Amino acid sequence: MKQADLNRAVAHATGETVSTIKRLGFLLADPADSLDPDSEEYGPHVIDWDELQAQRIDGDTWEPQHEPAVA
Repeated sequence: MKQADLNRAVAHATGETVSTIKRLGFLLADPADSLDPDSEEYGPHVIDWDELQAQRIDGDTWEPQHEPAVA
């Protein structure tokens, strides 16, 4: 399966546009690789896109975490 075929299949299954799926970066998994779902050696293998979006929105409203000091 080519990357374009994968992008179209995921877009069809999720209702997203192909360009959105391409931007998110889906890849085929190699069945020969045994991945430990609890291991974060190579980063998380599952991304909660809703949580990521919420973090981005929260990050846009930056507020200082400490009181300014006067010397």
